[in-house]
Amino acid sequence: MPSLNDVVQRHTDLTEGELEWLHALVADWQMMADLSFADLVLWVPDRGGAGFWAAAQMRPTTGPTAYVEDMVGTFLAKGRRPLVDAAYAEGTIKREGDPEWWDDVPVRVEEIPVRRGDRIIGVIGRHTNLVSVRTPSRLELAYLECAGELAKLIVEGRFPHARRTDMGRRGAPRVGDGLVRVDADGVVRYASPNAMSAYRRLGLAADLVGQHFGKATAALAPREGAMDESLDVLVAGYQHVRTEIEGNGTVMTLRTIPLDPGGRHVGALVLCRDVTEVRRRERELLTKDATIREIHHRVKNNLQTVAALLRLQSRRIEAPEGKAALDEAVRRVGTIAVVHETLSQTVDDTVDFDGVADRLLGMVAEVATAEPSVRGERRGSFGILGANVATPLAMALTEILQNAVEHGLGGRPGTVTLTAGRTAGRLTIMIVDDGVGLPEDFDAETSGNLGLQIVRTLVIGELGGTIEVTRRSDAGTRVTLDLPAPGQVPS
Repeated sequence: MPSLNDVVQRHTDLTEGELEWLHALVADWQMMADLSFADLVLWVPDRGGAGFWAAAQMRPTTGPTAYVEDMVGTFLAKGRRPLVDAAYAEGTIKREGDPEWWDDVPVRVEEIPVRRGDRIIGVIGRHTNLVSVRTPSRLELAYLECAGELAKLIVEGRFPHARRTDMGRRGAPRVGDGLVRVDADGVVRYASPNAMSAYRRLGLAADLVGQHFGKATAALAPREGAMDESLDVLVAGYQHVRTEIEGNGTVMTLRTIPLDPGGRHVGALVLCRDVTEVRRRERELLTKDATIREIHHRVKNNLQTVAALLRLQSRRIEAPEGKAALDEAVRRVGTIAVVHETLSQTVDDTVDFDGVADRLLGMVAEVATAEPSVRGERRGSFGILGANVATPLAMALTEILQNAVEHGLGGRPGTVTLTAGRTAGRLTIMIVDDGVGLPEDFDAETSGNLGLQIVRTLVIGELGGTIEVTRRSDAGTRVTLDLPAPGQVPS
C-alpha cells in the first residue's frame, strides 16, 4: 500500500509545505475518527484535474468500520462522488441526505474540505457505519459535538495546529482515555467517565462538571518553583497545550485543543490520560540503563587496574619472552576495556564501532613500536554494533593490527590501513599493510602463532564469519574478514 508521500508526489502538484500540513493532519486524525465514530479517507486532487486520489485512511476505535478494504492509492474519477467535487470546489462541508449502501451496510457520508492558508488542498471523507444506530448516549453526543467543532476548524485551516502537541513522549492521550468539554468561560460542561476516573485518582472528591477546569486541575496538582505560567491559566483552553501534572501519587497527561471557529473562542476540547504506570516503567528503565552504564564503567576501571598490575609485573621480569607475553596480555585487556568504556557512555547495549577502531589503531601502533612513522588509517564505516559483536571483533582486530605492525612492517616505517563496509547483509573488513609480506611457506590455517589462533577462534567461532590472509601483489599483507551484518551474528 503506498504512503501519503508516494500518492502526493506521484499524482498531485501539492507543495512541500502543503504535504507537511497533511502529515500533521494525518498524525492527529485518529482523534477525529474516534469522536465521529466514523472512517476517514483523505482525498487529494489529481494533478491533471481528472479526480482525486485516496492518500490516507483511518478507522475508528470507538465504532464499527465502514470500510473492509484499504482504499489508499485508489483513484476517484471526477463526477463519481459529487459531494467530494462540491466540497473541494466550494470549500464547505457537504452532507448526504440519505445514507449510501455499501455491501449491504448503510453509511452516512460527509465530505470535509481541508484548507491550508487560502487554498483547499484535499477533502476528508467521513463515513459512518449506521448498522448499529440507536439513541445516542450523552457521551456519544459530546463526542459528535466535538467532532463537528473540529471539522469546522479543518475547513478554516485552524487545525491541525502548528505546535503539534500530540507528538513526543509515549502516553499521548486519546479520545477513549478521557475527554473533557470546556465552555468559553473555562467551565466544564461534560467529562467522560474515564476522565472522571482519572481525576478521582488525582484526588477530586466533587463532580468535575460545573467547575472551572483550570482552577480545579491546579488545586489537585500544585506545581512548585518558578513557572512561566500558572497551571490554571495553562490548561484553561485558550491555547494548544500538552503537559503533565502529578498529584496524589498519580501522573496524568493533558492535551487542550482550543475551539475557535471563525476566530471566536467557544471553549476547548481536553484529552486526559492516566500515565502513572507508563512513567513508572520509564523511570525503572532509566534506572536500569544508569545501572548498566555504571557496571560497564566499573568493569572498564577493573580491567585498567588488571592491565596496570600486569604492566608492573612486566617491568620486574628480565626474561624477554615473559616480558613480551605480559605486554601482550596488557594490550588484550586494554582492548576489552576500550569496548566497556564506550558502552558506559551509551544508553543501550550498542557501540559506534568507528570510534573504537580509531582508538585500536592508535593504541596498537603506540604499544607495538616506538617508531613514530608507523601510521594507522581507517576507511569506510563499521556503523553501530551490538556489545556481543563489538568485544570479540575488537579483540580480533587488535591481534591482526598487532601482527601487521610487528611482523608485517617489522619495525620499519609504513602504513596500516583498516577498511570497513557493509554490503548485501555482510560486514567486510580489510587490514592492509605495506610491509615485507608473508613468507613463502606461510599457512594461516596451520600457523602456530597465538594471535592468529585467537583471531580464528573469535572470527569463526564467535562471530560466524570467515578470515582470509593473502600476500599483496606489490608489497605487504592483506587480511580480509567477512562477517554476518549486525543483527544476524549468533548471540
